[in-house]
Amino acid sequence: MAGICEGRVTIVTGAGRGLGRAHALAFAAEGARVVVNDLGVGLDGEGGGEGPAEQVAAEIRAAGGEAVAHGGDIATTQGAASLIGTALDTYGRLDTLVNNAGFLRDRMLVNLAEDEWDAVVRVHLKGHFLPLKHAAAHWRAEAKAGRIPQARIVNTTSGAGLLGSVGQGNYSAAKAGILGLTLVSAAELGGYGIQVNAIAPAARTRMTEETFADTMAAPEAGGFDAMAPENVSPLVVWLGSAASEGVTGRVFETEAGRITVMEGWRPGPTRDKGARWTPTEAGTTIRQLLTVAETPQPVYGAR
Repeated sequence: MAGICEGRVTIVTGAGRGLGRAHALAFAAEGARVVVNDLGVGLDGEGGGEGPAEQVAAEIRAAGGEAVAHGGDIATTQGAASLIGTALDTYGRLDTLVNNAGFLRDRMLVNLAEDEWDAVVRVHLKGHFLPLKHAAAHWRAEAKAGRIPQARIVNTTSGAGLLGSVGQGNYSAAKAGILGLTLVSAAELGGYGIQVNAIAPAARTRMTEETFADTMAAPEAGGFDAMAPENVSPLVVWLGSAASEGVTGRVFETEAGRITVMEGWRPGPTRDKGARWTPTEAGTTIRQLLTVAETPQPVYGAR
Protein backbone atom coordinates (compact mmCIF):
# COMPACT_ATOMS: atom_id res chain seq x y z
CA MET A 1 0.00 0.00 0.00
CA ALA A 2 1.36 3.41 -0.97
CA GLY A 3 2.13 5.82 1.84
CA ILE A 4 0.33 9.14 2.28
CA CYS A 5 3.39 11.02 0.95
CA GLU A 6 4.00 8.83 -2.10
CA GLY A 7 5.51 10.93 -4.89
CA ARG A 8 6.08 13.98 -2.72
CA VAL A 9 9.43 15.63 -2.00
CA THR A 10 10.09 16.79 1.57
CA ILE A 11 12.84 18.91 3.08
CA VAL A 12 13.58 18.51 6.80
CA THR A 13 16.04 20.92 8.42
CA GLY A 14 18.06 19.86 11.44
CA ALA A 15 17.41 16.27 10.40
CA GLY A 16 20.69 14.71 11.45
CA ARG A 17 19.52 13.83 14.96
CA GLY A 18 16.55 13.85 17.33
CA LEU A 19 13.20 15.08 16.08
CA GLY A 20 14.48 15.99 12.63
CA ARG A 21 15.91 12.53 12.06
CA ALA A 22 12.65 10.93 13.22
CA HIS A 23 10.68 13.18 10.84
CA ALA A 24 12.93 12.38 7.87
CA LEU A 25 12.66 8.64 8.44
CA ALA A 26 8.87 8.86 8.92
CA PHE A 27 8.38 10.82 5.69
CA ALA A 28 10.52 8.30 3.80
CA ALA A 29 8.48 5.43 5.27
CA GLU A 30 5.36 7.08 3.82
CA GLY A 31 6.88 7.28 0.34
CA ALA A 32 8.42 10.76 0.29
CA ARG A 33 11.79 11.54 -1.23
CA VAL A 34 13.68 13.46 1.44
CA VAL A 35 16.27 16.23 1.49
CA VAL A 36 18.05 15.78 4.83
CA ASN A 37 19.52 19.07 6.01
CA ASP A 38 21.87 19.33 8.96
CA LEU A 39 24.86 21.56 9.65
CA GLY A 40 26.23 18.95 12.05
CA VAL A 41 26.85 21.37 14.92
CA GLY A 42 26.93 20.62 18.62
CA LEU A 43 24.16 21.39 21.10
CA ASP A 44 25.47 24.96 21.44
CA GLY A 45 25.80 25.51 17.68
CA GLU A 46 29.58 25.09 17.59
CA GLY A 47 31.53 22.77 15.29
CA GLY A 48 29.87 21.27 12.25
CA GLY A 49 30.12 18.75 9.44
CA GLU A 50 27.92 16.96 6.93
CA GLY A 51 28.25 13.59 8.68
CA PRO A 52 24.88 13.49 10.51
CA ALA A 53 22.88 14.51 7.41
CA GLU A 54 24.60 11.95 5.21
CA GLN A 55 24.15 9.23 7.82
CA VAL A 56 20.38 9.77 7.90
CA ALA A 57 20.18 9.97 4.11
CA ALA A 58 22.13 6.72 3.87
CA GLU A 59 19.79 5.12 6.41
CA ILE A 60 16.80 6.05 4.26
CA ARG A 61 18.45 4.72 1.10
CA ALA A 62 19.41 1.47 2.86
CA ALA A 63 15.73 0.97 3.70
CA GLY A 64 14.79 1.35 0.02
CA GLY A 65 13.87 5.05 0.06
CA GLU A 66 15.29 8.07 -1.72
CA ALA A 67 17.20 10.78 0.11
CA VAL A 68 19.96 13.31 -0.41
CA ALA A 69 22.00 15.17 2.21
CA HIS A 70 22.41 18.94 2.42
CA GLY A 71 24.91 20.46 4.83
CA GLY A 72 24.34 24.16 4.23
CA ASP A 73 23.56 26.85 6.82
CA ILE A 74 19.86 27.55 6.31
CA ALA A 75 20.06 30.76 8.37
CA THR A 76 21.86 32.39 5.41
CA THR A 77 20.33 33.43 2.10
CA GLN A 78 22.82 31.31 0.19
CA GLY A 79 22.24 28.25 2.36
CA ALA A 80 18.45 28.52 2.25
CA ALA A 81 18.41 29.04 -1.52
CA SER A 82 20.78 26.10 -1.92
CA LEU A 83 18.48 23.94 0.19
CA ILE A 84 15.46 24.58 -2.02
CA GLY A 85 17.64 24.23 -5.09
CA THR A 86 18.85 20.82 -3.93
CA ALA A 87 15.29 19.50 -3.85
CA LEU A 88 14.46 20.95 -7.27
CA ASP A 89 17.73 19.91 -8.92
CA THR A 90 17.67 16.40 -7.47
CA TYR A 91 13.99 15.51 -7.68
CA GLY A 92 12.46 18.19 -9.91
CA ARG A 93 9.91 19.34 -7.36
CA LEU A 94 9.25 20.36 -3.76
CA ASP A 95 6.08 19.66 -1.80
CA THR A 96 6.84 19.98 1.91
CA LEU A 97 9.22 21.99 4.07
CA VAL A 98 9.69 21.04 7.72
CA ASN A 99 11.57 23.73 9.65
CA ASN A 100 13.17 22.04 12.64
CA ALA A 101 16.82 23.15 13.01
CA GLY A 102 17.97 24.78 16.23
CA PHE A 103 20.26 24.75 19.25
CA LEU A 104 20.42 26.19 22.77
CA ARG A 105 22.56 28.64 24.72
CA ASP A 106 20.70 28.79 28.02
CA ARG A 107 21.34 31.53 30.56
CA MET A 108 19.35 33.53 33.06
CA LEU A 109 18.62 36.93 31.50
CA VAL A 110 21.13 38.90 33.57
CA ASN A 111 23.87 36.50 32.47
CA LEU A 112 22.78 36.18 28.83
CA ALA A 113 25.39 37.63 26.47
CA GLU A 114 24.38 39.50 23.33
CA ASP A 115 26.06 36.96 21.07
CA GLU A 116 24.16 34.14 22.84
CA TRP A 117 20.90 35.98 22.17
CA ASP A 118 21.80 36.60 18.53
CA ALA A 119 22.95 33.04 17.83
CA VAL A 120 19.76 31.40 19.14
CA VAL A 121 17.38 33.89 17.53
CA ARG A 122 19.32 33.50 14.27
CA VAL A 123 19.16 29.71 14.02
CA HIS A 124 15.55 29.33 15.16
CA LEU A 125 13.77 32.39 13.80
CA LYS A 126 15.89 33.37 10.81
CA GLY A 127 16.43 29.68 10.14
CA HIS A 128 12.66 29.35 9.73
CA PHE A 129 12.16 32.54 7.74
CA LEU A 130 14.74 32.04 4.99
CA PRO A 131 13.85 28.47 3.91
CA LEU A 132 10.16 29.44 4.10
CA LYS A 133 10.79 32.52 1.95
CA HIS A 134 12.67 30.63 -0.77
CA ALA A 135 10.23 27.69 -0.81
CA ALA A 136 7.27 30.07 -0.96
CA ALA A 137 8.83 31.99 -3.86
CA HIS A 138 9.09 28.75 -5.84
CA TRP A 139 5.51 27.73 -5.05
CA ARG A 140 4.17 31.19 -5.86
CA ALA A 141 5.85 31.00 -9.28
CA GLU A 142 4.25 27.60 -9.83
CA ALA A 143 0.83 28.93 -8.87
CA LYS A 144 1.18 31.94 -11.16
CA ALA A 145 2.07 29.55 -13.99
CA GLY A 146 -1.22 27.74 -13.42
CA ARG A 147 0.26 24.82 -11.48
CA ILE A 148 -1.32 25.25 -8.04
CA PRO A 149 0.75 23.16 -5.60
CA GLN A 150 -0.41 21.19 -2.59
CA ALA A 151 2.42 22.73 -0.64
CA ARG A 152 2.95 22.30 3.08
CA ILE A 153 5.16 24.03 5.64
CA VAL A 154 5.47 22.68 9.18
CA ASN A 155 7.26 24.98 11.63
CA THR A 156 8.63 23.99 15.02
CA THR A 157 7.83 26.14 18.04
CA SER A 158 7.93 25.02 21.68
CA GLY A 159 6.18 25.18 25.01
CA ALA A 160 8.84 27.78 25.76
CA GLY A 161 7.42 29.92 22.98
CA LEU A 162 3.86 29.41 24.17
CA LEU A 163 4.43 29.97 27.89
CA GLY A 164 8.00 31.11 28.39
CA SER A 165 10.78 29.13 30.04
CA VAL A 166 13.04 30.23 32.89
CA GLY A 167 16.67 30.38 31.78
CA GLN A 168 15.71 30.39 28.10
CA GLY A 169 14.86 33.99 27.28
CA ASN A 170 16.57 33.83 23.88
CA TYR A 171 15.00 30.49 22.95
CA SER A 172 11.53 31.46 24.22
CA ALA A 173 11.58 34.73 22.26
CA ALA A 174 12.65 32.97 19.07
CA LYS A 175 10.02 30.25 19.43
CA ALA A 176 7.31 32.85 20.13
CA GLY A 177 8.43 34.63 16.96
CA ILE A 178 7.90 31.42 15.01
CA LEU A 179 4.26 31.44 16.14
CA GLY A 180 3.79 34.91 14.65
CA LEU A 181 5.61 33.90 11.46
CA THR A 182 3.35 30.86 11.12
CA LEU A 183 0.16 32.91 11.39
CA VAL A 184 1.32 35.58 8.95
CA SER A 185 2.67 33.15 6.37
CA ALA A 186 -0.50 31.03 6.50
CA ALA A 187 -2.55 34.15 5.75
CA GLU A 188 -0.25 35.48 3.03
CA LEU A 189 0.47 32.24 1.20
CA GLY A 190 -2.86 30.42 1.26
CA GLY A 191 -3.86 31.77 -2.15
CA TYR A 192 -0.87 30.02 -3.73
CA GLY A 193 -1.82 26.56 -2.45
CA ILE A 194 0.53 26.74 0.54
CA GLN A 195 -0.56 25.61 4.02
CA VAL A 196 1.50 26.59 7.05
CA ASN A 197 1.17 25.10 10.53
CA ALA A 198 3.35 24.76 13.62
CA ILE A 199 3.96 22.08 16.20
CA ALA A 200 5.10 22.47 19.81
CA PRO A 201 6.64 19.07 20.53
CA ALA A 202 7.78 17.53 23.78
CA ALA A 203 10.30 14.75 23.19
CA ARG A 204 13.72 13.49 24.19
CA THR A 205 16.37 15.29 22.15
CA ARG A 206 19.85 16.68 22.78
CA MET A 207 18.16 19.94 23.79
CA THR A 208 15.82 18.40 26.37
CA GLU A 209 17.45 15.27 27.79
CA GLU A 210 19.75 17.30 30.06
CA THR A 211 17.51 20.29 30.83
CA PHE A 212 14.54 18.07 31.74
CA ALA A 213 16.42 14.89 32.60
CA ASP A 214 13.80 13.34 34.91
CA THR A 215 10.90 13.96 32.53
CA MET A 216 12.81 12.77 29.47
CA ALA A 217 14.21 9.55 30.92
CA ALA A 218 13.57 6.40 28.90
CA PRO A 219 11.22 3.84 30.49
CA GLU A 220 12.02 0.34 31.63
CA ALA A 221 12.40 -2.16 28.83
CA GLY A 222 9.08 -2.94 27.17
CA GLY A 223 7.26 0.18 28.42
CA PHE A 224 5.83 2.90 26.20
CA ASP A 225 8.57 5.44 25.58
CA ALA A 226 6.44 8.56 25.93
CA MET A 227 9.33 10.91 25.18
CA ALA A 228 10.62 9.18 22.04
CA PRO A 229 10.89 11.71 19.18
CA GLU A 230 9.23 9.19 16.89
CA ASN A 231 5.92 9.88 18.69
CA VAL A 232 5.85 13.41 17.23
CA SER A 233 6.56 12.51 13.61
CA PRO A 234 3.18 11.02 12.58
CA LEU A 235 1.47 14.39 13.08
CA VAL A 236 4.25 16.15 11.16
CA VAL A 237 3.95 13.68 8.28
CA TRP A 238 0.19 14.14 8.11
CA LEU A 239 0.50 17.94 8.17
CA GLY A 240 3.09 17.64 5.42
CA SER A 241 0.87 15.49 3.21
CA ALA A 242 -1.91 16.32 0.79
CA ALA A 243 -4.30 14.65 3.26
CA SER A 244 -4.15 17.73 5.49
CA GLU A 245 -6.05 19.84 2.94
CA GLY A 246 -7.81 22.77 4.63
CA VAL A 247 -5.73 22.79 7.82
CA THR A 248 -3.59 25.92 8.01
CA GLY A 249 -2.58 28.63 10.46
CA ARG A 250 -2.84 26.20 13.37
CA VAL A 251 -0.54 25.31 16.25
CA PHE A 252 -0.52 21.81 17.72
CA GLU A 253 1.12 20.66 20.92
CA THR A 254 2.17 17.03 20.69
CA GLU A 255 3.66 14.76 23.32
CA ALA A 256 3.68 10.98 23.70
CA GLY A 257 0.22 9.86 22.53
CA ARG A 258 -1.43 13.27 22.99
CA ILE A 259 -2.25 15.94 20.39
CA THR A 260 -3.69 19.30 21.47
CA VAL A 261 -4.97 22.16 19.32
CA MET A 262 -3.45 25.27 20.90
CA GLU A 263 -5.57 28.41 21.02
CA GLY A 264 -3.74 31.72 21.09
CA TRP A 265 -4.39 35.13 22.60
CA ARG A 266 -8.10 35.94 22.77
CA PRO A 267 -9.87 38.90 24.40
CA GLY A 268 -10.67 38.29 28.05
CA PRO A 269 -12.54 40.50 30.54
CA THR A 270 -12.81 44.11 29.35
CA ARG A 271 -14.29 47.43 30.39
CA ASP A 272 -14.74 50.56 28.28
CA LYS A 273 -15.08 53.89 30.09
CA GLY A 274 -15.80 55.77 26.88
CA ALA A 275 -13.25 58.41 27.88
CA ARG A 276 -9.61 58.65 28.98
CA TRP A 277 -8.67 56.87 32.20
CA THR A 278 -6.65 58.45 34.96
CA PRO A 279 -3.72 56.28 36.12
CA THR A 280 -5.52 55.49 39.38
CA GLU A 281 -8.74 54.57 37.55
CA ALA A 282 -6.79 52.38 35.13
CA GLY A 283 -5.09 50.55 38.01
CA THR A 284 -8.35 50.03 39.89
CA THR A 285 -10.01 48.70 36.75
CA ILE A 286 -7.15 46.32 35.97
CA ARG A 287 -7.33 44.83 39.46
CA GLN A 288 -11.09 44.33 39.09
CA LEU A 289 -10.71 42.71 35.68
CA LEU A 290 -7.99 40.36 36.94
CA THR A 291 -10.34 38.98 39.59
CA VAL A 292 -12.51 37.49 36.83
CA ALA A 293 -9.75 36.68 34.33
CA GLU A 294 -8.37 33.16 33.89
CA THR A 295 -5.20 32.40 35.82
CA PRO A 296 -2.31 32.08 33.35
CA GLN A 297 -0.45 28.81 33.08
CA PRO A 298 2.88 28.82 34.91
CA VAL A 299 6.06 29.60 33.04
CA TYR A 300 8.13 26.46 32.34
CA GLY A 301 10.78 26.01 34.97
CA ALA A 302 9.33 28.73 37.24
CA ARG A 303 10.83 28.69 40.69
